[in-house]
Amino acid sequence: MTNAQKWVAAFLGLFLVLFLLGRLTRKEEEPQIPQTMGEQPTQVSGEVDGLTMINQIGCTSCHGDNLQGSKLAPQLVNLKQFWTRDALINYLRNPQSYSRDVRFDDYRSKYKNVIMPSYGNIDVKELGKIAEYLLTR
Repeated sequence: MTNAQKWVAAFLGLFLVLFLLGRLTRKEEEPQIPQTMGEQPTQVSGEVDGLTMINQIGCTSCHGDNLQGSKLAPQLVNLKQFWTRDALINYLRNPQSYSRDVRFDDYRSKYKNVIMPSYGNIDVKELGKIAEYLLTR
């Protein structure tokens, strides 16, 4: 084996050792949740409550800081009279499937050109936390 081959082998061996050490000592990082509606995580990890999830996902950017509504979206209070937990989770997963619901006719005329984003890519357990929080407001 020539000297050049020995150096290449030593370099590759050192690289492999450092790579494996890096993998073994790497800390698991929590995914960052974007604040925009267009970019949504596939799953949110860690123990967080419904209000924290609402803030992290960005619901307050349309529904207002205190979820009392804005020019972009309706208020998110007193939902218990219209929704069950499972129905609200289904709505959050796919709001467009409720587009023919009579309850949303008024919203379509009041909030023109605004579409509720789908959160079907967020874990159902996390959506359940959001639904539980909203149903207690």
